[in-house]
Amino acid sequence: MHSRIPLTRDLVLVGGGHTHALILRKWGMNPLPGVRLTVINPGATAPYSGMLPGFVAGHYTRAELDIDLVQLARFAEARIINGAVNGIDLKAKTISVPGRPPISYDVAAIDIGITSEMPKLPGFAEYGVPAKPLGVFASRWDSFRSTASDPHVAVIGGGVAGAELAMAMAHALRARGQTPDIHLLDRGKVLAVLGDTARQKMKSALAANGVTIHEDASAVAVHSDGVECEGGTVVPSDFTVGAAGAKPHDWQSDIGLQMHEGFIWTDAHLQTSDPAIFAVGDCAHFSADPRPKAGVYAVRQAPVHFDNLRAALSGGTLRSYKPQKDYLKLISLGDKKALAEKFGTAMAGGLLWKWKDHIDRKFMNQFENLQMMDQPDLPLTIADGVRDALGDKPMCGGCGAKVGRTALRSALKSLPDHSRDDVVTVTGDDAALLRMGSIGQVISTDHLRSFTNDPVMMARIAAVHALGDIWAMGAKPQAATATIILPRTSPELQQRMLDEIMAAAAEIMGKAGAAIVGGHTSLGDEMTIGFTVTGLCDKPITIAGGKAGNALILTKPLGSGVIMAAEMAGKAAGADVIGALETMCADQAKASEILTEAHAMTDVTGFGLAGHLAGLCEASNAGAVVALGDVPLMQGARALSEDGIKSTLYGDNRSGAGSIFGADGPVADLLFDPQTAGGLLASVPAERSQQILARLKKAGYEDAAIIGHLTEQTGTIKVQ
Repeated sequence: MHSRIPLTRDLVLVGGGHTHALILRKWGMNPLPGVRLTVINPGATAPYSGMLPGFVAGHYTRAELDIDLVQLARFAEARIINGAVNGIDLKAKTISVPGRPPISYDVAAIDIGITSEMPKLPGFAEYGVPAKPLGVFASRWDSFRSTASDPHVAVIGGGVAGAELAMAMAHALRARGQTPDIHLLDRGKVLAVLGDTARQKMKSALAANGVTIHEDASAVAVHSDGVECEGGTVVPSDFTVGAAGAKPHDWQSDIGLQMHEGFIWTDAHLQTSDPAIFAVGDCAHFSADPRPKAGVYAVRQAPVHFDNLRAALSGGTLRSYKPQKDYLKLISLGDKKALAEKFGTAMAGGLLWKWKDHIDRKFMNQFENLQMMDQPDLPLTIADGVRDALGDKPMCGGCGAKVGRTALRSALKSLPDHSRDDVVTVTGDDAALLRMGSIGQVISTDHLRSFTNDPVMMARIAAVHALGDIWAMGAKPQAATATIILPRTSPELQQRMLDEIMAAAAEIMGKAGAAIVGGHTSLGDEMTIGFTVTGLCDKPITIAGGKAGNALILTKPLGSGVIMAAEMAGKAAGADVIGALETMCADQAKASEILTEAHAMTDVTGFGLAGHLAGLCEASNAGAVVALGDVPLMQGARALSEDGIKSTLYGDNRSGAGSIFGADGPVADLLFDPQTAGGLLASVPAERSQQILARLKKAGYEDAAIIGHLTEQTGTIKVQ
């Protein structure tokens, strides 16, 4: 790690294609100190095209097909932005992603692949699915394969990719006991790019798989039950795939870069007409020696691309990429057989499938078992207790970095009693109530140690987190001040990061009705974002009003602590991480309004559900019963807990939660999981609980649930 070296330059990778996946891996092993690396991609994963036919045929799982970009970003210490770029401003040197402030760059690289023009075919958008983007196709096929009966499939486009998909789908459906009707359509001759020998072998393989070939068949429309061709012929299909008409993404032609037939022109250095931007993979046209669109070229561009990006950021010399003249084509034939073709020579068989499978798995294995963040090396001689204090893993961020509940309560008890009659506090409430005549104002402060390198995501989560104390007391947010610590950076990057943070914070606070009225900034070892927030209320809801028999409602699922702890270790699925971040960003404004009937309420944050429930029970002189099976969990949280992963605050939360007995095990452990920007926990009248829950769900809180009730057994929580 180079955390003490100031950040001075922004490198932004647009797209997580094969080349950029390799760049992230290389960067993790050999980063350029002083560079903040960002990758932008619509989704947590990038499917590997070489294994797509095998996945379609059922030889690989979806997990085996996908490169996890979130894990790669963690390995490279990069920020990952989940979104689709829709523009680049060359003059301002900013990149546009819907729903975010502009993303600045000093050097940028584009690797977004190609898309399909099939949606222009009448009816295709409604009834067809393009073969690219691969992720969308893989999901749609997965659903069709598992539910189809008497399947009819049509593939429009008789190139190698279309033929591979047709045979793979035929094999997969037969393996499920179906008798599929598969058609391959081309407006000319199928497999025209192959040599005569390879073409004949492929046509024989198509016939062996029961695929009907339609040559000189131009599709003119797609219907729910078939593909209409010129002349009126209708090919039956209830799953129509578009494997023809590959084209560049529309937005890249509007950048202002030099283009070649819609593709981004690059020179021998993979550099575009703007020296600050590079382009690789299928989205680019390599002018020095044009090559076909094939993944093998994207993979072999990676070493040159990596060196040139570093050179562009450090004043070095660029080097040229020299593609091979031809490459070995290994083509899947449906079952575990493959065809190999190079220089006009072709052969087929099971051994070639094993060879292809070995090559593909070797490529994907590069992205497995990456060495993630570890504890720092310690000197030979250290003070007693250092190893115990350090623990066996890096400290979690967010609420996982809090001081334990026991230590905090002990410190608060030592404070002298105040004598102000305009300050009202309830022990355990995170917000204090100030009385100014008939006006009630609540005030609270909270901050988060960074657990993601994205300032926008951190600002949104920190704002929602700080507002939670206001919402939990039934107050309307009023004003906020920001406290921001940035890692040591150049003045230019400081401005960029502050702009992103304040824009994101203003969005959340403004939506909540609060004005940001000031703040404080400083530099430190890592990014920390916090807010002091005030709110107005007539009658605050505290944690002291719960009554025996009240139903307990939780508005958000649990699991952010364990998921982010696993993410630090490279053990969380990227989709689960992105899902957790999005859940943390979800505000509680409408939930607070709906829960005005609550007798007691708190937000579930660093001390976990058990700790915050214990505080509510203690203040309300009540106990509680929690139905473990009714507690909502984030996707992936249960599996990670079953694998033994815990936040660094878990132990303190467990010991500080008091008298809790009953169910035990990995799911019960999540009751002690520290939550960041967690949900509201409300004690509501039992007779109104179902109506309140229905209102919450209608308002968009789909995970909201009744998780138990309060009892008369003071201070005792039973989990069942």
